[in-house]
Amino acid sequence: MTSTAERDDSALRIADFSVTREMTTRWSDNDMYGHLNNAVYYELFDAAINSWIIEQTGFDATSSDVLGVVAESGCRYFQQVTYPNDVLVALRIARLGHSSVAYDLGLFEITSHVDSASLPIAARGRWVHVYVDRRSRQPTAVPTQIRALLEEYAP
Repeated sequence: MTSTAERDDSALRIADFSVTREMTTRWSDNDMYGHLNNAVYYELFDAAINSWIIEQTGFDATSSDVLGVVAESGCRYFQQVTYPNDVLVALRIARLGHSSVAYDLGLFEITSHVDSASLPIAARGRWVHVYVDRRSRQPTAVPTQIRALLEEYAP
C-alpha cells in the first residue's frame, strides 16, 4: 500500500484501502443540483463502518453496554456522485487507541465502463468512533471482539 503522504488525496485508489463495501444509492439521495447531497456521504460512511463491524463481529449496539459514538467526522469532495449509480465505500484504520478508532474512508462511484481498481476517488472521509459506557457516557475500552477485528487492519 502506498503511503498517502506520497500521494495527493484525489489520486487515492481502492487498493489504498483495506476493506470495501458496496452500497446502493437511492432516489432520495439526490439533491436539487442532481447529485448526492453532502449529508448522504456521511450516511454511507456510517453504514459501511457499522455494517462491516456487525457482520465481522456480531456486535449488537442495541443491547451492548458499550456504544461507539461519532466524536469527529469530515469529508473532502473530488467529484459528484449521482443516483442511480452504486458506490464502493473503502476504509482503513488510521489509528486505534484504547477507547477510540479513527477511520480513513474513500467513496468511489461504480461505473460500468471502468474497472473498479482504477475508479477515481469521489470523496475522502475521516470518521472517529469513541466507545462509551451506555449509562454514564464515559469513554471505555473498545469492546474485545471489535478490537480484535480492528487490530487485524490497524497500521
